[in-house]
Amino acid sequence: MASTTSELGGGLLAAVLAEESFLPAPPASLQETGLPESLVESLIIKYLSVVGTASGRGIAKHIALPFGVLEECYQTLRSRRIATHTGAAQLNDYYYTLTEQGRERAQVAMRACAYVGPAPVPLEDYVLSVEAQTIRAEAPKREQLSQAFADISVNSNLFESLGPAVNSGAGLFLYGAPGNGKSTLARRITQCFGQHIWVPHSLVEDGQLIKMYDAAYHQAVEEEDSGILRSDGVDARWIRIRRPTVMVGGELTLDNLEIRHDPASNVSEAPLQMKSNCGCLLIDDFGRQRVEPGDLLNRWIVPLENRHDFLTLSTGKKIQVPFEQLIIFSTNLEPSDLVDDAFLRRIPYKIKIGDADEVEFRRLFELYADKFGCEYDTDAVEYLINKHYRATGRPMRRCQPRDLLSQIKHYCSYNDLPFEMRCEYFDLVVKSYFTVVIGN
Repeated sequence: MASTTSELGGGLLAAVLAEESFLPAPPASLQETGLPESLVESLIIKYLSVVGTASGRGIAKHIALPFGVLEECYQTLRSRRIATHTGAAQLNDYYYTLTEQGRERAQVAMRACAYVGPAPVPLEDYVLSVEAQTIRAEAPKREQLSQAFADISVNSNLFESLGPAVNSGAGLFLYGAPGNGKSTLARRITQCFGQHIWVPHSLVEDGQLIKMYDAAYHQAVEEEDSGILRSDGVDARWIRIRRPTVMVGGELTLDNLEIRHDPASNVSEAPLQMKSNCGCLLIDDFGRQRVEPGDLLNRWIVPLENRHDFLTLSTGKKIQVPFEQLIIFSTNLEPSDLVDDAFLRRIPYKIKIGDADEVEFRRLFELYADKFGCEYDTDAVEYLINKHYRATGRPMRRCQPRDLLSQIKHYCSYNDLPFEMRCEYFDLVVKSYFTVVIGN
């Protein structure tokens, strides 16, 4: 399934593929797609029923299969009088449209499955791709962590604790008071691993189509970065994305962890843990979901132990899929108050994210002043710390420099004032900001 650098050739390609442990090669025949001819034909006629007329190459581009692979399908559809030519196209191609019989067939196919998009990839090919791209093969070192956390402030003791946990690729708990950057850290952890992976647009198993690529969680790599690959030997049914960080919070339910089937379209959606494969799955605000923590964790005991999960298709068939991601539980509560020892043993790293000290707090103001385009004022920050933190015993949370500067920026913009750190501005925004916090 994977092509080598020598097969694609060229020094530029070698550099592009340096981080690729998996590269989906384009199929040379319909048999190599792993798909039945009937499924490919149904994709063709459903697309034609939507657009009316399209060239053979236009159809091939839409369903993400090589034109040469589909030529025999076009001939078959013509011989069965399902499709017909409407004229010649460039490069020895033709424009196609459906016959009356073809439109009837398309309506039947659309009722059976309303999916009209890139051809799916067989489940077994997807399983192989996850094994080849798993983060557990990466084992990032200190250098990779330093690069991932370069533009945020991380306490040196915390950095030393995170390093081995990330290197292990095993699960971890990040716990501590709210506002100290647990979610930010979790998102950065993904960047410690190889930057890009390949995922299929959709999967097929037992005749059931499962949508895999999700723009809400998957960030596609710009076409300029992968265009040379796309035109020079990559299966277009796959899309190159940044390693995913799938983050869910209090809205998580057990239904989100199962294949969701839409009976109207007869199309299914991959669950969150599948979409996070080869990346990170962050359960934010753990313990505040609508489902009991024990029920949620029991659902994951077997996958965490065996690195695979069992899901049920709409047909009732059970399938085994990879469970290959770094799973991170972020909580404001003590892990021991949420789960029992049996589960904690399966999450080997528990890291407390404490409050910032004064040195880090000043550093955070410097970082955010630079990001917001404001000159850093040492005296104003010292005034803030003295009056509103030391004198009150208020804890220094890592979100506060960002939030306070943001409020100052809006205050200055509203009053048509230059954006700058001033003692009186801090007095104003502290009053409104911490009134809400104390009220909670």
